[in-house]
Amino acid sequence: MDRKQSCLLQMQLILHYDMTYREVKYSNLGLEDIDRKMLMGINVTPIIGLLYTPVLIRFLGTKWMMFLASGIYALFVSTNYWERYYTLVPSAVAIGVAIVPLWASLGNYITRMAQQYYEYVHYKEDHVQEQKKLPKGACHKYIIVFQSVFHIIFHLSFVFAEFPMCFVLNGYLHKSEHILLNVHSCGANISGVIPGFNTTVLTNLPRSMLLIQVESVLMGFAFLAMIIFLVLCGPAYRPTEEIDLRSIGWGNIFQLPFKHLRDYRLRLLCPFFIYSGFEMLFAITGFSLSYGVCVLGLDKLWLLIVVYGLSCSVFSSLSLCLLRLPRWVCLVGGAAVHGVLLVVLLAFSPPPKNLEYLGPLLVISVLWGLGTALNKTGVSTLIGMLYAEEKERLDFVYTIYHWWQAIAIFIVYLWSNLPMRAKLSILLATLVLACYCYWLMERRLAMKLPFRLPRIPRPRHKVKGYRYLEEDNSDESDSERSEEDDEEERENEEHVVEEMGAEDREKGGQDAEVQGVDSPKARRRGAEGHRNRREDAQMKEGVKEEREGG
Repeated sequence: MDRKQSCLLQMQLILHYDMTYREVKYSNLGLEDIDRKMLMGINVTPIIGLLYTPVLIRFLGTKWMMFLASGIYALFVSTNYWERYYTLVPSAVAIGVAIVPLWASLGNYITRMAQQYYEYVHYKEDHVQEQKKLPKGACHKYIIVFQSVFHIIFHLSFVFAEFPMCFVLNGYLHKSEHILLNVHSCGANISGVIPGFNTTVLTNLPRSMLLIQVESVLMGFAFLAMIIFLVLCGPAYRPTEEIDLRSIGWGNIFQLPFKHLRDYRLRLLCPFFIYSGFEMLFAITGFSLSYGVCVLGLDKLWLLIVVYGLSCSVFSSLSLCLLRLPRWVCLVGGAAVHGVLLVVLLAFSPPPKNLEYLGPLLVISVLWGLGTALNKTGVSTLIGMLYAEEKERLDFVYTIYHWWQAIAIFIVYLWSNLPMRAKLSILLATLVLACYCYWLMERRLAMKLPFRLPRIPRPRHKVKGYRYLEEDNSDESDSERSEEDDEEERENEEHVVEEMGAEDREKGGQDAEVQGVDSPKARRRGAEGHRNRREDAQMKEGVKEEREGG
């Protein structure tokens, strides 16, 4: 579905780039700079996604969040039937708002489906029947398979997104000699995107009815996505689990994504999250335009992206090797491929208008797709494996992952006018930092250094119209509390541990002790002890008065 947006944007940007099309269609409407405002709305809005994404997901539920996001994508497509500022700009902002919640919901949903499939296969196990926490590593192989299958299908959308370009727009484009007439250098030597690119790229203007037909097809796929989410996707959690997820308090839901950054595993993966956003957008905009279009012409853009998408799809199946190999293989393998390619691109400056470089550029597209496939599947699978037993935290960690990706996309949007070598150097430096931080994370885990997870409050179910509330039930005694509640309370009291160092661990012990003192059970025992001491004091006073009276 994200590719439907990129497909429509690509078609719009090519049409609107042509000076003749822009003057004929938009001059009397005052929409000459509409593309810049739309791109700003799409790229800038996700920066605040960390503030509202967990609240939206928990309020609507994972399935309904995906359904709502697909509806916003359909809204974006529909606004192109009536192009005005008040339709295009708000819909672009809405797309930006929906990006992080959509992808966080998808990551959460895929991991939950893997966990539910494990429960379906092992339904006879005691921990499944009693709905207890899964054993460590029990569902890892299902997460690997589900993430691999999802990315195989998702990356095929790059191929489908180029169909309008291949079958519709290519017939209206000028030849490369005209489009690249004033282009004198390509690749690593240039600054910006393609300096000297001709402002007229269309031989004649496409018929309005043809564009409406293309937009109608995209609209049909948007509605199909909504129907798939509505009909074929089941709930990610049981109804009681959904209620519990919302009942921890909206203030806590708002704060928990920030608190999860205390976990050194997430902090050390942040450079990989950023690089993941960098590299995919660079493949679509930087490499495809500054190397591909600059050398081969605009009519070959679809070919480069189709080859890249097919490569990503095919090589996403390589993540299945994690069923037999260590989990670092995917990330390190993808980083090695991209590292070599970045060094090559730093020295690669082919001349413009030269079809002899078609083969080398296609090879680079295939290899970059290999690195992207290993990177994307590796990161998503790694997050699922690290938090597989913490299903109530999945929406928070996937929100953090895709929020950092959105930050990276915003940075790529800002650096469009930088020299190509500066862009490649930033990519290479980020990749080296990401690899170092990932090695550090695996080393700490191998040394069994404790990581710090924020305590998730117990659900507080307010029963309206009833005399007692669950957290303050005066009729409830300790003997009536179930063993499961006691065990869960002990886990919550002992949950927060410091990451490393004797001083931090000592501090963590003090926090756990204070937390234990403040627990509801401890407060009840303290209240009972205080009441018993008061009764003993009253009894002693009564005995003393009787003796004095006698």
